[in-house]
Amino acid sequence: MSKYGNKKTIRDGHQFDSLAEAKYYEQLKWLMQAKQIKSFKLQPRYLLQEGFKKNGKTIRKIEYVADFEVKHLDGSIEVIDVKGVETEAFKLKAKLFDKLYLYRL
Repeated sequence: MSKYGNKKTIRDGHQFDSLAEAKYYEQLKWLMQAKQIKSFKLQPRYLLQEGFKKNGKTIRKIEYVADFEVKHLDGSIEVIDVKGVETEAFKLKAKLFDKLYLYRL
């Protein structure tokens, strides 16, 4: 059990952080089979800041890992995060993501 009470769940060999995320995956599979969406990706990564060196120390890159990226029939892309709790880290990364990628979560 995680600190937010989520239970890791496995579907089709993929591990999801919560039952809600696994259910969303099932819904996306259904939408794709029904030809309501073109495709979707699991856990797409988006670079928010390159890594760098400062005073001889290596500062690691900052990435945002979403739960899903959905490509709609019109070619638009929707980035989805299934959250029960919006942490401060998530809020900060969402702001950086919006500025860099011009998507709205």
